[in-house]
Amino acid sequence: MNKEQKFAEKLIDFIDASHSSFHATKNVEEILIKEGFEKIELKDKWKLKKEGRYYVTKNSSAIIGFIIGKGEIEDDGFRIVGAHTDSPTFRIKPDPEITVAGKYLKLNTEVYGGPILSTWFDRPLSMAGRVSVKTQNPLKPKEVLIDMEKPIMIIPNLAIHMNRKVNEGIKINPQIDTLPLLSTINDKFEKENFIMELIAENIGIKTEDILDFELYLYSVEKGALIGLNEEFISIGRLDDLAMAHAGLYGLVDSKIGNATNILVCFDNEEVGSTTKQGAASPMLRSILERIAIAMGKDKEGYYRGLSNSFLISSDMAHSIHPNYMGKQDLTNRPVINGGPVIKIAASQSYTSDSSSSAVYEGICKSINVPVQKFVNRSDERGGSTIGPISSTQLDVPSVDIGNPILGMHSVRELGGVFDHYYAYKSFREFYSIIEI
Repeated sequence: MNKEQKFAEKLIDFIDASHSSFHATKNVEEILIKEGFEKIELKDKWKLKKEGRYYVTKNSSAIIGFIIGKGEIEDDGFRIVGAHTDSPTFRIKPDPEITVAGKYLKLNTEVYGGPILSTWFDRPLSMAGRVSVKTQNPLKPKEVLIDMEKPIMIIPNLAIHMNRKVNEGIKINPQIDTLPLLSTINDKFEKENFIMELIAENIGIKTEDILDFELYLYSVEKGALIGLNEEFISIGRLDDLAMAHAGLYGLVDSKIGNATNILVCFDNEEVGSTTKQGAASPMLRSILERIAIAMGKDKEGYYRGLSNSFLISSDMAHSIHPNYMGKQDLTNRPVINGGPVIKIAASQSYTSDSSSSAVYEGICKSINVPVQKFVNRSDERGGSTIGPISSTQLDVPSVDIGNPILGMHSVRELGGVFDHYYAYKSFREFYSIIEI
């Protein structure tokens, strides 16, 4: 197994342990701690030192890790890689139990983000997330992460005999067609609030101590390297845990230079980022300013630092699809394992411009990493990401990049082994460059 495949296996292990944004954040935190990063709290007064390694979390679902540079913030600024921890899925609603025909127990859910709904049918599913538990202080409930870690539900398809046009394309109603089946009814399941009982049993508390929960579905099928040469990564949540993982190791493996290096993993990108832990919030802006203040800088020093900073907004990109060639642009056609993709849009749904694209392309070429470019077909509306959203909060030059994948927002996406290592190398180099 080559170094690229070994690194891809590390990604698979990371994703397989990150079944919710809360678990992804916890796993990033554990790796940072192992690499000597110190946790600081938003409520505390910060005392930072040059070359110090620190991290801070928000809502237990977003995390920022940073290394203070050797130089001065006003002169050397911040080097930032941004990603996000959430992925499209289903969230379990309050009081979710639904009985059907007196024999089946299913759950009421709502769609989170923009999943490809059809890919969720007939797969063993489980649930993970966060539970809020009662304490003596009602203003500060305890948070407990939960992951059932086994298949406990499924969304069964309707047989073709009852849905003859299923292969012609049908409209899926998320309130009717995608509710997961949990069990058949027996004495154990006739009680109310079965989900609360299940949660309490799993985390070892009393049912009456549960105040609320945020639980999400996930497929329990493990990720794998596939292809004749094991050159593909097949797993869910590549969007965007692959970039979080590459950025994380790019940060911890980088050389300390003059700039202050930042990795920010936002939450809620898939639903618009307009939360306190999302890219549309002042979270990153506030933390950068607090870093500057803790290093003895005034407001002017902070703004001078921003003018010398750069942001790589890293999300996934679209590879050309071998079965749908006509869906790509005529001349910009990224392929899996062809290298990271610079994403460009005249509508400014991506932040890349000729200057910021040149910066990232120059970094890649300096370490022999291939680069591709993506532009939407002119008659197709594309997506967006944290780059332009972050730009509404932070006046920093930015480029939007990502690795090319197939099946974006499917319950199981397909990416490239070499692309993941290329992205990691580009982030490590970005963090390590010492300006002359």
